[in-house]
Amino acid sequence: MSDIQVVRIHADQRAETTVTTGTRAWELFRDDADVVAARIGGTLKDLAHELVDGDEVEGVLIDSADGRDILRHSTAHVMAQAVQQLWPEAKLGIGPPIDNGFYYDFDVETPFVPEDLVKIESAMRKIIKENQRFERRVTTDADALDELKDEPYKLELIGLKGGAGAADTEGASVEVGAGELTIYDNIGRSGEAKWSDLCRGPHLPTTKRIPAFKLMRSAAAYWRGDEKNKQLQRIYGTAWESKEALEEHLHRIEEAERRDHRKLGRELDLFSFPDEIGSGMAVFHPRGGVIKREMEDYVRRRHLEEGFDYVGTPHISKDGLFHTSGHLPYYADTMFPPMEMEHAEYRLKAMNCPMHNLIYRSRQRSYRELPLRFFEFGSVYRYEKSGVVHGLTRVRAMTQDDSHSYVTPEQAPAEVEHLLTFVTGLLRDFGLDDYYFELSTRDDSKPDKFIGSDDQWETATSVLEAAARTFGVDLVPDPGGAAFYGPKISVQAKDAIGRTWQMSTIQYDFNQPATDRFDLEYVAADGTRQQPVMIHSAKFGSIERFIGVLVEHYAGAFPPWLAPVQVQGIPIAERHNDYLFDIARQMKAQGLRVEVDESDDRMQKKIRNAQLQKVPFMMIAGDDDVEKGAVSFRYRDGRQDNGVPLAEAIERVAAAVASREQV
Repeated sequence: MSDIQVVRIHADQRAETTVTTGTRAWELFRDDADVVAARIGGTLKDLAHELVDGDEVEGVLIDSADGRDILRHSTAHVMAQAVQQLWPEAKLGIGPPIDNGFYYDFDVETPFVPEDLVKIESAMRKIIKENQRFERRVTTDADALDELKDEPYKLELIGLKGGAGAADTEGASVEVGAGELTIYDNIGRSGEAKWSDLCRGPHLPTTKRIPAFKLMRSAAAYWRGDEKNKQLQRIYGTAWESKEALEEHLHRIEEAERRDHRKLGRELDLFSFPDEIGSGMAVFHPRGGVIKREMEDYVRRRHLEEGFDYVGTPHISKDGLFHTSGHLPYYADTMFPPMEMEHAEYRLKAMNCPMHNLIYRSRQRSYRELPLRFFEFGSVYRYEKSGVVHGLTRVRAMTQDDSHSYVTPEQAPAEVEHLLTFVTGLLRDFGLDDYYFELSTRDDSKPDKFIGSDDQWETATSVLEAAARTFGVDLVPDPGGAAFYGPKISVQAKDAIGRTWQMSTIQYDFNQPATDRFDLEYVAADGTRQQPVMIHSAKFGSIERFIGVLVEHYAGAFPPWLAPVQVQGIPIAERHNDYLFDIARQMKAQGLRVEVDESDDRMQKKIRNAQLQKVPFMMIAGDDDVEKGAVSFRYRDGRQDNGVPLAEAIERVAAAVASREQV
């Protein structure tokens, strides 16, 4: 053995270390049980990886993003091993880590039921207790095909290795890639392989390093996500670095279920999805219509204040328009199929920008008009697969508060800052004040998915990045997430229980104004004709999605300015009805939304009903209140002030509405 030099990177400390040949990565981190893998030269490796001279070795902690992925993928292997113990005939699909968990697909004769998950969990605990070792083994395609001859789905993955099919198959990257083919064996105490799986790794050192897990549910899933393929059974699970972290996650799930906007939408009578209309298409009931109208009124006024001109465009267009913009064929799969009439094909519009370009191009423009800003509530239609349609947050018919700024290249940085200021102020007004920015750029390895020169992309990206950094919030890179025509900034907002939602977007577009597209021009100060920069921005994104997020963020208890009913009048007896109706008329004259419960229910039941409907304020009136010209003023959380003079009670409501505060 001879000495070699490596660099150990851990806890933000770098230390050059002399070790001998044959040293494994785990030996550098033997004193830290939270290190579960190593990053060497930017690539994740098992702790059993043998080091070579010059390696820079960074410890990967189990509670890091990469560490959790490794934990979850290892747990998926244990789950698959348990399934094949209990159902030896089960054939293996794919089992990748996903956000907050993992899944594995199986071809079994009978779908799994909840009782099966209990059995699988029990078998998994035994495997974990056995402390089986995850051991990597390099193999050839021929040997893998022979070894896995009874696993038809694995054979198909081997055939995809290094090709586009693997890249386009969700989860396949954890099993095969462009490099060497590897299999991971689960090695028992006696040294024999208990179970094996095609996998790229890395994995935990042993099964006993899995601290906490739970199987969540099973569902049907088409092999490789293709409806033409066989339907497999998918088991979802979650795994965490500690029992406490698992419990916190399960609590978040319970809270998310309590806040589910689909459930609250029914209970609060806000919206529905009639089968007669079609999947992913919502109708808003009167109470939901109040929220939608308040949002529309707000954002329309704000756009006008920020210098936008209100425009309107049709719902359909000849499909040649979308060829000109470049959206066909890039977005053809997400657009509804064409309709033929009068010897032309028409499309439901999936975006508003091409029509805004036609408005810009309708006459000659001067540099003095720029920035020129167009805004509309544009209804757009996108064909989302039925499997991803989800309440209001993933729909097929939506209304966007869509706007486009046409600026000179020199004006672009200031315009992006202006739009980001607009967006962040809007989010704060709606109670979403915890957010970060995500910068989506092109994937240089897929040039066919993006258009434009390197210089154009570099300029556009640097403009967005520089503007975003002036706001002092986290800027997270999103390589490959750009639109085909340019980079974008997405504002990622956190809700009341810490979930992140993509909300507003700002996109830099050097494509559509180009000569070979819409040929947009303005006359510059020197008389020459120049091409403007086009900047897309949507503040809500879609009103439907934004409402869905707000319902969950507030758990249906909207701040008074958004609440469908701001005040519920509750008479103690029928003789107090007229008094409260008179109060309601006074408040409605001020634009406040008031209802009086004149049902035969007892007062306590009326209060309970108002609480279930999450009404911010209640005004309760009895004989003393009528005599004194007062009410008992009750808040949503149960606080109550008795004998509040009527004028003061009305002012409390009006002030809360005007301030957009939560109560």
